[in-house]
Amino acid sequence: MMKFSLDARKTVSENAQLYYDKSKKAAKKIKGAKIALDKTNEKIKALDRTELVEVNVPKKKEPVKKKYWFERFRFFTSSDGFLVVGGKDASTNENLIKKHTSGGDIVYHSQVQGAPFFVVKNPENKLIPESTGRQVAQAAAAYSKAWSQGIGSVDVYYVSPEQVSKDAPSGEYLPKGAFMIYGRKKWERNTPLYVAVGFVIGREGVEVIGGPVEAVKSKTDLFVQLTPGSKKSKELASEIRKKVADKTKKEYRPLIEKISLQEIQCWIPAGKGRIKKR
Repeated sequence: MMKFSLDARKTVSENAQLYYDKSKKAAKKIKGAKIALDKTNEKIKALDRTELVEVNVPKKKEPVKKKYWFERFRFFTSSDGFLVVGGKDASTNENLIKKHTSGGDIVYHSQVQGAPFFVVKNPENKLIPESTGRQVAQAAAAYSKAWSQGIGSVDVYYVSPEQVSKDAPSGEYLPKGAFMIYGRKKWERNTPLYVAVGFVIGREGVEVIGGPVEAVKSKTDLFVQLTPGSKKSKELASEIRKKVADKTKKEYRPLIEKISLQEIQCWIPAGKGRIKKR
């Protein structure tokens, strides 16, 4: 049973008209609502037919690590804090001597044909300690061809930059990476062939370093010593990584294990060697 109220002050006709007017307004609202509903349904159908487009949000760029000129070469810091830079091949040998050697520097070279030059950088013309000299001589010896020949030790000489020249004697030719040495040479005799590969754990991760044992030892306790041997670099690098990871604190092991073998291999002279027992 439907109930409705009447206004006693109005006649039946007036009450009827009142409800008729209300019904018309209600009908208009219903019609408007229906139109709105139909439009909404159309939009929903249109969305169903639209292909989703993947939007590539640009990734936040990682800060670019600053590159230093000496990173193109073989380099290390001596235990006394001197930067030492060495050639890797004929091109870097040539580039190092011609463009990156100056006044107070000292140039080292092993008495082996085709060996790299190593330069102690000394812009402040300080007195270079004997300990640094021994370390540079060790690098010059180890990264020479003497390593692949399995020689235990070699003689290394050192000179000032002005003694190193590209001017060959009349009628002679100097190949790329080779230089003439003029004047008196000073010597580090019977320099043993061994190097170290170490891992330095810092806030930005793990850095692999290499070079003379005393230089590496002054930066980290996580290192191994290498000597000439027959084990190929990839296998040896894997052995080095495992040996260091095994003696590292548990929380740091995953960081060591993630280091690529290539980062270790670049410090293995002549591509072969063996781990030296301490």
